[in-house]
Amino acid sequence: MRISQSILYILLASFIFTLMKVFVKLIPHIPAIEIILFRSIISFGISLYFLKRQKVSVWGNNKFILLGRGVSGAIALVTYFSLLQQIPLATASTLQYLSPIFTTVIGIFIVGERVTPIQFLFFALSFAGILVIQGFDTRMNTIHLFMGIVASVFMGLAYNFIRKLKTSEHPLVIIFYFPLVMLPISAIWSSFIWVQPDGYDWLVLVAVGLCTQAAQFFMTKSYQQEELNKVAILSYISIIYSLSFGYVIFDETYDLIIYAGMALVLMGVIFNVLFKKKAV
Repeated sequence: MRISQSILYILLASFIFTLMKVFVKLIPHIPAIEIILFRSIISFGISLYFLKRQKVSVWGNNKFILLGRGVSGAIALVTYFSLLQQIPLATASTLQYLSPIFTTVIGIFIVGERVTPIQFLFFALSFAGILVIQGFDTRMNTIHLFMGIVASVFMGLAYNFIRKLKTSEHPLVIIFYFPLVMLPISAIWSSFIWVQPDGYDWLVLVAVGLCTQAAQFFMTKSYQQEELNKVAILSYISIIYSLSFGYVIFDETYDLIIYAGMALVLMGVIFNVLFKKKAV
């Protein structure tokens, strides 16, 4: 059976996003905001180059919403990168899966998303899984749980701003506003807590930026070629990548009850995606 190009793109994007997380965890001595500074510099340069090449205005049409997308994305990334450096890879990835839930809930107010009672049951299932993980994995505490929720809330907010902008802005303009907002913030913040990168740190920092840009490109290509509901569910295969990389590179293992908690989170999110797909 021939696999469609959109499926290959989403699988590749998920793999590269997981690689990006691995690189972040490889340099725990570098502050998260400093990693984001390098990521922002690379993203800013690449996005600006292609916008100029395509003769597209970098400022866009809906500056207020674009700034909202940039600010919410910045808060989400700072929180998530900090979390990623503190807890196991697969656990951090699982917490990130709460973002589709908040995307849906916030969407009620921003884009008029329709949510049925059964979807709240799916949301509860995912939160139950998170509580199982938090209760039985001693490497994750209440502060980590709070950080994961904050990151997911702001990811959900950023996704809804993108949904508002998808018909009125060039995709690269939407991407460009993240480093536009994040670059001055991360530069000033990093100047107070700067840790000088050494040796292979530089390669890892560059790899974080390049992986992020490449993953965003392949994910955009996938969503452009296929309906969101048909390919979004495949992005959750990244938990397999996270478990594999975590075991091989960071020697991370889990008890069966933790795997059960991860399964509950995934079930809640996937059931919600399938239900929305059926309702369309």
